[in-house]
Amino acid sequence: MDVIDRKYLEPTSILDSDHPDVRDYAHRIADKEKSDREKAIKLFYAVRDGIWYDPYCPFYLPEHYRASNVLRSGRGYCVCKAGLLCALARVFKIPSRVGFADVRNHLTTRQLMDFMGSDLFVYHGYTELFLEGKWVKATPAFNRELCEKHKVAPLEFNGRDDALLQPYNLEKEQFMEYVASHGTYADIPVKAIVAAWEDAYGKDRVRGWIETLEKTGAKSLRNFYREDVVKG
Repeated sequence: MDVIDRKYLEPTSILDSDHPDVRDYAHRIADKEKSDREKAIKLFYAVRDGIWYDPYCPFYLPEHYRASNVLRSGRGYCVCKAGLLCALARVFKIPSRVGFADVRNHLTTRQLMDFMGSDLFVYHGYTELFLEGKWVKATPAFNRELCEKHKVAPLEFNGRDDALLQPYNLEKEQFMEYVASHGTYADIPVKAIVAAWEDAYGKDRVRGWIETLEKTGAKSLRNFYREDVVKG
């Protein structure tokens, strides 16, 4: 592994792969697997289904994305979950990084679209893992229960092919469209994410979300699982 690639192996203050909880969890999930690919698959499913997707969780500070905190809370939105998978992979010295894209026709609800004022989800996060000599994309965002509610097949990952969000649901209706790419990072660019959200959704709207979270101390602004499903 050359010097440039070292940043994809090392812990950061956010992707804290050296935290005892993160290390213990990774070893408990994947220690028995022989290859890096098999370990990555196990870790993917553990994050996909073990951490519930929550688009209303706090998002504006580095600690909101810290892998050990996401693991402890058991929930997070796509970037939180992508970061956790990245940190877990680094426990086993599997090079990993976080990628970002803007997406439309995201798995969503009427209430979430009203809340955001848009159907464009800016800086959707996924993980890239270096397996068998190449970078492979893995998207652990949506847990099985949520997919079933929205009539979308849970995303599968074999460690060899990219696992990107599904373009169609089980009823063959358009579900997801990737609009723009923001590249990959060795760490979570929190300031860039918040700035992009302010540009997309408006500074006043984003500031309102932050103020509500700070005033209430809430772990989540709403219950996403009780909201009305919107078809793509």
